[in-house]
Amino acid sequence: MKFTVLSLKEALGLPLAHDLTQIDVETGYKGAHFRRGHIVTEEDLETLRSMGREHLTLMELEADEVHEDDAALKLAPFAAGPGVTLQGPREGKCILVADHAGLLDYAVDAVNAINGEGQWIFSTLPPHSPVRKGETVAAFRILPLCVGEEEVARACAAARPVQVLPFRPLTTGLVTTGREIAEGRIKDAFFPKLERKVAAFGGSLAGQRTVSDDREAITEAIAAFLDEGVDLVVCTGGMSVDADDLTPAAIEAVADEILFRGVPALPGSMLMLGRKGGKAIVGAPACVIHDERTTLDPLLQLLFAGLFPTEKDVRLWGVGGLCRHCPVCCYPDCAFAARP
Repeated sequence: MKFTVLSLKEALGLPLAHDLTQIDVETGYKGAHFRRGHIVTEEDLETLRSMGREHLTLMELEADEVHEDDAALKLAPFAAGPGVTLQGPREGKCILVADHAGLLDYAVDAVNAINGEGQWIFSTLPPHSPVRKGETVAAFRILPLCVGEEEVARACAAARPVQVLPFRPLTTGLVTTGREIAEGRIKDAFFPKLERKVAAFGGSLAGQRTVSDDREAITEAIAAFLDEGVDLVVCTGGMSVDADDLTPAAIEAVADEILFRGVPALPGSMLMLGRKGGKAIVGAPACVIHDERTTLDPLLQLLFAGLFPTEKDVRLWGVGGLCRHCPVCCYPDCAFAARP
């Protein structure tokens, strides 16, 4: 790449080699005031000086070099997956915008591989974040004004699609266990909380069955909901290691497979997930009744997006999995923090 630095007067009549960013602190504007290829005119000189420009650069690429805009566009089809729209490039950068509300999904290893050689910036929202329609979920560009074709090819080979999975309107059944609740000694407080949580994903709560600490009764309640066609059964209570905690055994009796039991995160480490066909059976510890945000929340996000986490997946929950400000979480990096 050959650079020629010119004064503003010398640059008159020549095309800009790249977008020129303007920042106006009074109006709050930040963006490309002049785009790549713009022909510099006398009328532009005062604006350029107000942007701190006294010189401009004329750039000539070698045969095997790729301009920043073109590099981003070459990577774009490998990075843009279902549920996102590509915008740009502007100032050498492309962004991916969510087409609809849903769960952001991508391969973390692929993002790290693209960034690994120091030539690219590929930045995303945290994996498995719930996102809104129109929200920017990822952005990427090269650091220099141009890069070799070989480096572009490497990034394209490493890339995997960034996608937004739509939330599915799952019907949910609640199985509440505990002799004290079944006999009316105390009232259940979780039904309205779960109803609110599933409604946030477009789901609905089909009903509630309350049973005592009896394995057969819990098993029958789960099976009855599945026979009625619900997509998800959430069982609360009886998930610990006491003699009366029989919910895990009941889930095992109904499920085709157990994906995991126990997660390295708090509150809610005794979380459990089983699957029967395409339906999910969740064992939720008693803390879900007391705490607003628990391990149940990220699990619901995944299930409503059509993802069934495995034992290998949840072993990674320990990093960022300690909720600091429960029951009402306000720590932005908490794995369980709600995003409105």
